[in-house]
Amino acid sequence: MISLGSIILVIIAIAFSWSMGAHYTGACMGMPYATGSIKLRPALALMAVMTLIGASFFSHHVLIHVGHGIIAGQLSEIGAIATIGVAFALTTLFTQLRVPTSTIQILVFCLIGAAMSLGLGVRWNAIMGLVVLWLAAPFIACGLGYVLTRVFDRIPPLGQGNAAPLIARLLVIVGALASVAMGANDVSNATAVFLSLHLTGPLLAGVLGGLGLALGVLTWGRPLLERVAFDIVRMDRVMATAAQMVQAVVILVAVGFGYFTSMNQALIGAMAGTGFARGRQTIRTQTIFGILRGWVIGPAAGFALTYVAVWALTAAAGNPAG
Repeated sequence: MISLGSIILVIIAIAFSWSMGAHYTGACMGMPYATGSIKLRPALALMAVMTLIGASFFSHHVLIHVGHGIIAGQLSEIGAIATIGVAFALTTLFTQLRVPTSTIQILVFCLIGAAMSLGLGVRWNAIMGLVVLWLAAPFIACGLGYVLTRVFDRIPPLGQGNAAPLIARLLVIVGALASVAMGANDVSNATAVFLSLHLTGPLLAGVLGGLGLALGVLTWGRPLLERVAFDIVRMDRVMATAAQMVQAVVILVAVGFGYFTSMNQALIGAMAGTGFARGRQTIRTQTIFGILRGWVIGPAAGFALTYVAVWALTAAAGNPAG
């Protein structure tokens, strides 16, 4: 029989998926929308479908890695509820403020806070591997963005004005690929704890989280989509296609090895690379500093708030942590 705590956890996890779906609309479809390659409603509808596909069928390695590879020991229901609840609250706050952040980094540091509050071990080797990936991904994306833009500029049809419809369609396809990558990469933030508590297997965890992601895209995706499209991006369609393609490739390669990394960091690194290739300023500096602050504040807040929340909830239940 499913406990009340498990029901609460499932509700919070789906709510977190919903919040993430809204949060990553800009990272997936901001480029096609910014360049006029697709309109608002079709962009959100396409992203919702492709995100659900990615979460349902391509997320299993990452779900297993996050569900069993971060904490050494059995996470309690209280620990799982606090972890997902804090991550959901912080992601929703950043979305409300229209500041892209890394929900992955927030989630991992929430897990660390829960583990330390409960006296469980943390697999620090796995954490260090993730940190190295997080640091490397934007630079790899930057280099690939530079190279791919140079390659596209040397393909004659792409440099001609009559190729605009072709580039627009290509950019929409790449945005759809990025949406698949987002579903595969980020659904584990919300539902990997289902595996930790042996509530579901990877397939059901992916489907449930994917439905939440898709709902978030459709119901609350517009603010971050417009934030990336109009406040950050200064790119033509060729540059946007290169940046979005690089982002999707970097994320999917990481997912293929069972790792997850930041959609926003990969995209912004790729955008910077396309700018270097053209000798142009593609990203507003002031906006980037705001995003960097979000990347620092989010994980730190996640750790601290989850540590305190687990301690408080466990004490209230009459079984003090530690």
